[in-house]
Amino acid sequence: MHDSPAAPERDLTWTESRIPRQQRWLAMGQRGLVVWLTGFSGSGKSTLAVALDKALTESGRRCLILDGDNLRQGLCEDLGFGAADRVENIRRAAQAARLLAEAGVIAICALISPFAAQRELARASCQRAGIGFLEVFVNVPLEVCEQRDPRGLYAKARAGLIAEFTGISSPYEPPQAADVELRTHELSLAHCVEQLRQRVCLESALPMPA
Repeated sequence: MHDSPAAPERDLTWTESRIPRQQRWLAMGQRGLVVWLTGFSGSGKSTLAVALDKALTESGRRCLILDGDNLRQGLCEDLGFGAADRVENIRRAAQAARLLAEAGVIAICALISPFAAQRELARASCQRAGIGFLEVFVNVPLEVCEQRDPRGLYAKARAGLIAEFTGISSPYEPPQAADVELRTHELSLAHCVEQLRQRVCLESALPMPA
């Protein structure tokens, strides 16, 4: 019986930029920030992300959307929807968002991200790097999302055509203390976007000169 080969050593070194973060952020005119929208499929995360991106850009902010469906067509195209792949999906999205924020961009992440532990890891990763993180709970009841069902996904999940579907055959762990909570079934899109835009502008503002 042969011993299993040892794992290769990770002989890695982080390459530091010659441009300090503060200088980069000053050049951008804003602080980097991660805005993490979580909620059921059909709650309005992507709609909010697109509208927020437009509103922020029009007010002079620089941002980029990291949408769950978009990521699964590129960076995460090799992942499925089982628990382990969902964890890896969030890890990749969080690292990409953190790198964007490091460069001074406002990263708007719209992902179901059903597991509280993974969302907390995303927040902790940003906090360790001194980057702001806003968890936005798009709080819409499952029954409302299922009634909306814009792409017919809930109907397919109920029919057993989609496995591991959040809210039907896979759990969703709602945030217990989100930074922002939006109920898109009770408030207009314009109201939700403006509330979120104001908070993001506040969190991404550079310190006033002394």
